[in-house]
Amino acid sequence: MTPIDLNLLTALDILLNERSVTSAAKRLGLSPSAMSRTLARLRVATGDPLLVRAGRTLVPTPHAEQLATRVHLLARDARSVLTPPTEGLDLTSLDRTFTIRANEGFVSLFAAAIVTAITREAPHVRFRFAPKPDKDATPLREGTIDLEVGTTGASAPEMRSLLILRDRFIGAARLGHPLLQRPMTPQRYADCGHVVASRRGSWTGPVDEALHDIGVTRRVVTIVPGFLDAMSIARQSDLVALVPRSCLRDGQVAAQGLKGFDLPVPTPELTISLMWHPRLDADPAHRWFRQKIAELCRTTP
Repeated sequence: MTPIDLNLLTALDILLNERSVTSAAKRLGLSPSAMSRTLARLRVATGDPLLVRAGRTLVPTPHAEQLATRVHLLARDARSVLTPPTEGLDLTSLDRTFTIRANEGFVSLFAAAIVTAITREAPHVRFRFAPKPDKDATPLREGTIDLEVGTTGASAPEMRSLLILRDRFIGAARLGHPLLQRPMTPQRYADCGHVVASRRGSWTGPVDEALHDIGVTRRVVTIVPGFLDAMSIARQSDLVALVPRSCLRDGQVAAQGLKGFDLPVPTPELTISLMWHPRLDADPAHRWFRQKIAELCRTTP
């Protein structure tokens, strides 16, 4: 297939409008000689003189007159395709479903606030909160997921991300638990039975590494898929749960009957981000949606 220079389309549109090589050159920021060479290329491409001299002016040939309207519309459409959208986003008429992949802790903490705030501004927007069994980036790449909430990793370096909150692990035990009656030490903490949340079924994590560094090992009795499950078991037993601090936010039903406490060993900070595929980066609706969620998460106590 012979390559097509779309710049010729714009040049022809302006030449037919101006009917002057000099005037067309000024509009395109070219020299008159460069404009003359462009006209020569157009004549070769179309097989028609297009513009011919009549005294001191140029007049279009019959073929050029037939092309004028089509060329103008084509040039306008080409410029529109290759220009970033400028029209404002009308939230009142936005009709779109956004799919968010997040763990059950995030859904429990923030979903109600997100749905309430966003539907207040965009009443026709719908949500689908999808489960997060792993960190596989394929759904983001394939477009079945619009936004993911979690910690960023190296498995999908092309993904865009936006930090929404910083969190840290704490312990959680039922009210009246013997562990809470005396000062916390690494050994007293490790001697308790523990329930941990792990999608991959891992028995150890950052807190175990920190305990190991000082020669202490904790006894993990139970592994569950999510933090809410761990909190439920801790509330009804003497097992101690390890959960993000945000899970014990005041007023949350899941936090009732539990008391959080600082761990007796340091653990890495948790950085929670929104992640999306680059193809959605410039989409006005998606940009508004993710920025709104980030604002809500950052301002929620």
